[in-house]
Amino acid sequence: MDLGTILTQYLHGQISISEVQKEISIHSIEQVGQNLANLDLKRELRRGIPEVVLGEGKTSRDIVKIVLSALKMNSAVVVSRIRREDLSTICRALKRRRNRVEIGKNSTTILARTGFVKKRSSGGKIGIISAGTSDMAVAEEARLIAEAMGCSAIVRYDVGIAGIHRLFPALKEMIAASVDAIVVVAGMEGALASVVSAMVNVPVVGVPTSVGYGFGSAGLAALSCMLQSCAIGLAVFNIDNGIGAGAFAALIANRMASNSNKIKI
Repeated sequence: MDLGTILTQYLHGQISISEVQKEISIHSIEQVGQNLANLDLKRELRRGIPEVVLGEGKTSRDIVKIVLSALKMNSAVVVSRIRREDLSTICRALKRRRNRVEIGKNSTTILARTGFVKKRSSGGKIGIISAGTSDMAVAEEARLIAEAMGCSAIVRYDVGIAGIHRLFPALKEMIAASVDAIVVVAGMEGALASVVSAMVNVPVVGVPTSVGYGFGSAGLAALSCMLQSCAIGLAVFNIDNGIGAGAFAALIANRMASNSNKIKI
């Protein structure tokens, strides 16, 4: 439960001041195992961003321990870059504890939610675009973290500049839906982020991916292209950092939704 939810429930008389104090006090650092992990349980309360676990270098058993510990105090946990051979084992172990698990498309990233809490909705709305199907795994990182933060996401994949006519219906849909930010995920030369930023009136978050070959392999060409963009209003994240981009876009959208609600009141 985030701080806004706690205060809103108190405002409407749904919880007492002592319950507010309890909810705030129980969110802290929790150690998992013998020096296995120290979880920042206040992040969701403090920033509206849930715990994120990097699966690389961790065993499936360790990942399950960390996620279960985090879900004791948080409504959602995102785990990225799980080894593909461990994915089904981790999901089964979490579901046995009555947690809900969603796996990203073409991805080894999961969103785990405790089964006893309703899906959070902030009212924020973002768009997510990938240039190619090969960029989908990184785009799904952005979608899962944004949805964990209560945002809804309109996603359109494989609409890159090699067939630029595919892009226009996607952008039209997103602008008509009044998204507050658009995440653009692209490898190769990464030009899609500049094109989108030149055409819309909302912040664009570019994510270069390591999709490519030759001189621009490992995402270096895409990163350079996005950093050198002459289109104003484009923020660029590191190569393959879908988690960071999705969280950034969700923060923008959630802030806009919060301000909109204040104006209506």
